[in-house]
Amino acid sequence: MADIQKRLIQLRARRVGDDRPTRTLLDAAETRDALIKSLTPSNESWEEKRQSKPFTAYAIGAMQPVDAQYTRVSLEEAKRVEDQLKPRLAARGIPTEYRIQGSVALDVHIRRVSDVDLLALDRSHLTYDRHGVMAGRGVYLGLPARMSSTVLTNLRRGIITCLEDAFPRATVEPGSKAVSISGGSLRRFVDVVPSHWHDTAEYQLSQLERDRGVTILDVKNGKTIENLPFLHIHRITEQCNATYGGLRKAIRLCKQLKADMEADGRTVALPSFDIAALMYHANELWLRYGIVSEMSILGEAQRHLDYLAVHRTEAKKLKTPDGLRTILDTEKKFEGLTSLSVEMDDLVRQVAREHGVADPAKQTMDGLRSTLRSVTATA
Repeated sequence: MADIQKRLIQLRARRVGDDRPTRTLLDAAETRDALIKSLTPSNESWEEKRQSKPFTAYAIGAMQPVDAQYTRVSLEEAKRVEDQLKPRLAARGIPTEYRIQGSVALDVHIRRVSDVDLLALDRSHLTYDRHGVMAGRGVYLGLPARMSSTVLTNLRRGIITCLEDAFPRATVEPGSKAVSISGGSLRRFVDVVPSHWHDTAEYQLSQLERDRGVTILDVKNGKTIENLPFLHIHRITEQCNATYGGLRKAIRLCKQLKADMEADGRTVALPSFDIAALMYHANELWLRYGIVSEMSILGEAQRHLDYLAVHRTEAKKLKTPDGLRTILDTEKKFEGLTSLSVEMDDLVRQVAREHGVADPAKQTMDGLRSTLRSVTATA
């Protein structure tokens, strides 16, 4: 494994906010706070093991959530953008509503300065499954006959113009699916995603927003895409609750490891969304045991990734939590999975060595995981 002291520095940098200085401008208070935290001993309990058991400290620290106050700032900045967009778009004849999606919404982000995904939904347009109960009752009769691509293109143009007007000192960058804004007075990157509702058959029956779909536009490919972001959030949240927080810790651990591998110049072609989706299928029992020993979560993350890397046929069957697609749908994702699995194997061996295993390379992974489960190390 790479230099563990370097990785501990990188891990802390993400958590205190000085790992991505060019991503956004912190206000004076946040800048001062980040500098103080980077120069003074941390009050995070995982760092107490930094000298005696650095690999254990890394594994535990990698699982922990970003401090709630920093997550709050990310959400506040998204709300600032919403509050500027909503009236301006309304003045252009586009009524909108807003939702948060992605890692921040799920609390699996690993950086203090995390980008926020903000869905901007055009309320004047929606699509629906024609075989749903509401469609059968004629609820959608009379909807304007407009194309989603036309509606979303118009919304996208409005978002770009309104953001430039509202935040003249900020940088507005239109991407393939989102319009990013950063800098100026903003303390975070905010990715605004032009979208509209899609009423699935499940939503028409349940009336629960978690079952409601969202349509976005991929400008690069000229296609609309239907997503179920709130079902994804709901199902991972349910599984996390069932594992006493173990699932979120496993997701963060994998994401931290990927971030450090990429910092070393290695490509890990496995998006964060797919990492979360893969860990959703991990063994619930051993993730739940993390309430006793967080090292059990490390062991289960290693076992699950290793199993999927070896048993490709089974791995190919796994679907995203929303059920829309298979997770490992490209060869590059399998390569990313394998790279992450090998790195996790090494982390397990190094942690086991710190807890008395003389020659971890000669031990079976089953034996090493058993050792980890006996370790009561927690943050």
